[in-house]
Amino acid sequence: MPPGDFDVEVLYFAALRDLSGVSGERVTLETPAEGALSVAALLSALEARHERLRGRLQAVRVAVNEEFTELSTELRGGEVVALIPPVSGG
Repeated sequence: MPPGDFDVEVLYFAALRDLSGVSGERVTLETPAEGALSVAALLSALEARHERLRGRLQAVRVAVNEEFTELSTELRGGEVVALIPPVSGG
């Protein structure tokens, strides 16, 4: 992996798994000059990578290393990021 890049493992659940076509994948991202990338930036990169996810990640719950987190959370590489869509029921 070239300097300045890092990997995160992304796990897709429920409808997101169907839309992305995978249950999980390792994603390599370029580290910005600040040294970290936000969860929001990761979601944008995933929407660019998987056309069927575009416009569908704004309402997902995000867990980083098994803890729910905010879109502003910084990623530095090596994290496991789980994307969980909203659930409805009756």
